[in-house]
Amino acid sequence: MTVTLRPGPIDVHAHWLPRELFNLPPGAPFGGITDRDGRLFLGEVPLSIETRLMSDVAAIRADMERARIGSRVLSAPPFAFALGTEAGTDEYVSAFNDGLARVVGDGDGWFAGFGCVSLADPDAAAAQLRTLAGTPGLLGVALPPLLHGTSLDSEPLEGVLRQAAEFGLAVLVHPMQLPAPSLAKHYLANLIGNPVETATAIASVVLGGVQERIPSLRICFVHGGGCAPDLLGRWSHAWHARPDVRSASSRPPEEGFRELWLDTVTHDDDAFALLTAKAGAGRILLGSDYPFDMADPDPVRHTVDRGIPPHRLEDDARHFLGL
Repeated sequence: MTVTLRPGPIDVHAHWLPRELFNLPPGAPFGGITDRDGRLFLGEVPLSIETRLMSDVAAIRADMERARIGSRVLSAPPFAFALGTEAGTDEYVSAFNDGLARVVGDGDGWFAGFGCVSLADPDAAAAQLRTLAGTPGLLGVALPPLLHGTSLDSEPLEGVLRQAAEFGLAVLVHPMQLPAPSLAKHYLANLIGNPVETATAIASVVLGGVQERIPSLRICFVHGGGCAPDLLGRWSHAWHARPDVRSASSRPPEEGFRELWLDTVTHDDDAFALLTAKAGAGRILLGSDYPFDMADPDPVRHTVDRGIPPHRLEDDARHFLGL
């Protein structure tokens, strides 16, 4: 669906959730999120951000003006993804998508959106994707990289990718910071878990033949692709050395990787240089991860300083978004 965004760099990775949905979808693994004296908590875990920043559209716009961001594509924080089939799941998804559509519609070109779907219910997800495709300004869907032990080359997630492509929707993949005993300390569920979740999903796409089965798929992985850029050489060696690694794909993984979109949230000059060396031309998109503590607070400046001009931060995002 055509939407008129403001001129300037487009941030494809930023989060929004209205207060009335802080209870999170039924069966959410972390429980709800709460406001404690103006600070946001996920269960008992502090998120290290002011509560208002997650929901307050005026605060989001003020941050965009400060950072010289032309427009921002809002998506749910990953703990608000609808993972199960409990009663009330579809209603939560509809409430989020309807609220996001209102923010986008009232935003005077400042915002677009990636909606949510009921991931474990293929029939509901198909209907929700059709609705997203017909809603002005909702240009895609946000997904987790993993769902109940499977990734993007397995159902039901591959089915969502296939239908998103059929409806002309872009896909944003965001890790969920899944808990693990070995990652319980030092915020490692984020610092290590998130990059590994993303790399796992990228491997499932490029080694699993997803791009060959869904050639029109437009898919972006956040946080600079996690640790995938550093692992591509290892994957390529294995693809040439082992029949089981190349059994589902007809081309080496570095070729598939160059067809993905990745965002700029790398936190490091050397990591960004590696990303630009591995990514395809025009495939690096501006991301901020607003409003989290792991966000890049000045993404336009950091990206331009690392060699990508401002016009690319608009033009390449428009290509990804189908505008």
